[in-house]
Amino acid sequence: MKIYLNGDLVDKEKAVVSVFDHGLLYGDGVFEGIRLYDGCVFKLNEHLERLEYSAKAILLELPMNRLQLMDAVCDTCRANNLSNGYIRLVVTRGVGHLGLTPDGCGPPSVIIIADDIQLYPENLYENGLKIISVPTRRINASALPPAVKSLNYLNNILAKIEAKKVGFQEALMLNDKGEIAECTGDNVFVLSKGVLFTPPLDAGSLRGITRAAVMDIASELSIPCREQALTRYDLWTAEECFLTGTAAEVIPCVEVDHREVGNGQPGVMTQRFIAKFRENVREDGVKL
Repeated sequence: MKIYLNGDLVDKEKAVVSVFDHGLLYGDGVFEGIRLYDGCVFKLNEHLERLEYSAKAILLELPMNRLQLMDAVCDTCRANNLSNGYIRLVVTRGVGHLGLTPDGCGPPSVIIIADDIQLYPENLYENGLKIISVPTRRINASALPPAVKSLNYLNNILAKIEAKKVGFQEALMLNDKGEIAECTGDNVFVLSKGVLFTPPLDAGSLRGITRAAVMDIASELSIPCREQALTRYDLWTAEECFLTGTAAEVIPCVEVDHREVGNGQPGVMTQRFIAKFRENVREDGVKL
């Protein structure tokens, strides 16, 4: 496997960063997870725009422009003879001193990994996922904007561990108001009385690329879609529920906190969203 590291494609074993890199020491950096479908990098432009916004928000100057990053992503996929898979694009603050101040850090490190991935087993797409709400809350949006996709995911990791400890593969995270924020790596949607609902960004939800794609699909299918504060009650009583994310794509959720969603089976509309999303991914992106 070849890894893109600061301008070079190197063997996986040689793709190393300094122990003084602030990305390692403090989680000081940003990243994107991107999908590759049949040689098409899905919504690459949108992912790179979000990377730029995240970097600007944390005062990190990217060492490459969008076109250069686009070429580097495609070159990494080609170097690994990859036509389907997952791409992780990481930019760290770079090497610095032992201390929080970023003064003296740099240049930023750019890392691109292109590999196979399957977040959930296929049977869960057919039968649905069961999730549970956990004690760990989503970081308050006023403390760290959820739109910043930073390298520090400890909050989400703790929530994932809590869910795993009680036999669930995914955790539902609430904000400090007790409202639904998101799952550990996915956005949440529910369908009730013909309307699709998803938590607003200020509830602690990531500005998901797949989230936006699903909202576009809702428009195509003439299904009203609203960003609205949701509670666990709204999920417990929903007709359908599904999660969205770059790695997960669109996956049905059939149980929340031991309560069946609808009839406990993937909903008809959820299946339509899955089919439409899978149809669109090979048309909406950058060809290698």
